This record gives sequence, structure tokens and C-alpha cells, in this order.
Amino acid sequence: MPTVTVNLPDRSYDILVEPGSISGSGQLIKKAGLTGRVALITDANVALHYSETVQASLQEADFQVSSHLIPPGESSKSMEQAQSLCRSLIEHHHDRGSFVVALGGGVVGDVAGFVASIFYRGIPFVQIPTTIVAQVDSSVGGKTGVNVPEGKNLIGTFQQPRLVLVDPDVLVTLPDQVFHEGFAEVIKHAAIRDARMLEKIEGMDPGNREIDPRLIADNLAIKARIVEEDEREISGTRALLNFGHTIGHAIEATAEYGTLLHGEAISLGVRAALHLSEKKAGLSPEDTARLLSIHRHWHLPLMLDLDISTEAVMDALARDKKFTSGQIRFVLLKRLGEAFVSDEITREDLLEAIELLRTPV
Repeated sequence: MPTVTVNLPDRSYDILVEPGSISGSGQLIKKAGLTGRVALITDANVALHYSETVQASLQEADFQVSSHLIPPGESSKSMEQAQSLCRSLIEHHHDRGSFVVALGGGVVGDVAGFVASIFYRGIPFVQIPTTIVAQVDSSVGGKTGVNVPEGKNLIGTFQQPRLVLVDPDVLVTLPDQVFHEGFAEVIKHAAIRDARMLEKIEGMDPGNREIDPRLIADNLAIKARIVEEDEREISGTRALLNFGHTIGHAIEATAEYGTLLHGEAISLGVRAALHLSEKKAGLSPEDTARLLSIHRHWHLPLMLDLDISTEAVMDALARDKKFTSGQIRFVLLKRLGEAFVSDEITREDLLEAIELLRTPV
């Protein structure tokens, strides 16, 4: 199986990419050295397909398991839900010798990881991601958190998983919209670090759920190398992963969570970032056109047609945690495969880019 290792001081871990691995998750987790009781956290949609399989595998590996369900969707990324899960773990007699298994997409991974980081001041957790977004991006890197009305992921912790198990076979049960939105993160990785990957993405059939495990592993390797360079987003390298996310997150928050899927909001943010990259970094119009064409190929939106004001989006931008002391730090492309963080983007530039999104491509 393709294996990507995230090499960090004192907390390195493996990401295993293997079709069918979900049915052997218990032994793989045991092999990673984890012991104790298991709190399996998932949402109601994922539970219908995979909860019994994972729970049975854990029990076969001699783990004692309790199952904890959260409602599907972004609304579950809340302090209220985190508290409810912590109390549920206590009721099921979990303690600092337990660990969490997060089975689901980005929402489950974020809130389950956050719970693991605060329960008894921190217990280990394992990620078993079940969406494209989670498999290529959010399950790796240790960012956990919940949303508040003022913005996305403004309350959270860094808590690296002990193991990530990626089973591409689980993608077959995703709705089309959820499957397609995940490719916004795949396209992002290619845009910032590996332009050669774009040709593969262009040649794929969006209707085919059989994803090459190597493509997933290549995306995870990009994420892993960047996390290794800048685990806590201090030097600025990790900020490159936010390409398209600054305006995308602001739109996602302003539109009320759940109106747009994460990848759909990021697609809009990428279009805005490409415009500013042409204006401020010399990105060629040909590169912009190619990247926009790939987004269309994957049925990702490029026009903001929601009834939300530009000022409301700007208000959300002002609360973005990627801003430092009020300074706008924005990821731009010089060319496909080469990104950098700019501090030359003004409020006027942002207003212009958001307004551009209201026009057809």
C-alpha cells in the first residue's frame, strides 16, 4: 500500500492509502501501538455505511469500543457539539488511557480531533477519512477546531493524529456533489506545488469513482512536506495551503454554513485569487484560464450568485485567523505550481476580487 510519513519531532505518523483497508482498520491501529478503550466518532450518514465494519474490526483486534454519533453537516462543528461529545465519552467511562477514532469527512475529523485534544487534556486519535476533502487534505496536519458565528475554525488546536487510514473504496457511496467538491483541494495542491498533476486531473472522468491511490498519496505527500516545514503555520510555508481559502472561507461563513460545500466555496476563492495573481504576481491569463477550466470540468462553481453583500464577506475576512495584526496575508500564484504569500494585497484589491465573482467567467 502507498504510505506517506509525516516526519515531525516526537510525533511522526504514517498515512496508509489502501483500497479495502477500512475492514482491517482494527489490526492496523493495533499495529501502530495504540491501546485502551476506543471512542468511535462518526456522523449519521457515514455510520449507515461504515460504522459497523470499523467497530467490528476494532473489536476483533480486542479493543473495547463505544460509538458516538453527531449530526451530518457543518453545523456540528460547534462548541456545543464538542461539549456534548466530551460528556458522552465520560458517560462511557473513557479516560486518559482511551483514544478516539474519527470516521468521516472533514467535519467529523475536525470536531473529533478537537475533542481528542481537550478530553483529559489530550488523548490520541486516529483519522479514517471518508471524503475526497478529508482523504487528500483535512485528515493530515493536525489542525482541529470548531466554528463560531464570527468565522470558520476560529477555535481549535493543533493535535496531530497517531495514524491516518485512507480507503479509496469508501468514495463510491458519496453523493455526486460531495465527490466533486473534494477536487477543489486536489486542484489546489497541484496549483501550488505540482503543475504536472494538473494533466492527470484534466484527464479524469468526474463520473468515475475509482480513484488511483497514487493520486491520493501524491496529494498527501504535498500536504505532509508542507506541514513538516511549518507545522504550526509560523514561518509562512503552511499558509500556502490556504490558496483560495481566504475569500473562500469568508464566503462560506457569510452564506451560512451548509449553503455551500467547502470545496465549492474554495473554488470561488480560487477564482478570486487567480484574478489577484494576474494583477499582482504576473500570472499569465493562459494559466488562469486552464485552472478555471479544470474547476468547470469537476462541476465546481465559479460565480457567486448568492444574496450576500460584499461588505459582509469583507467583515468575515477581517476576522480570518490568517490575518496577522490586521495585516492581509494572501496566497498568490506566480505560475502554476509556484505559490507565495503576499503582503501587498489591499482592501480595495479584495473588494474588486469579490465583485468579480458576481460576473460570468
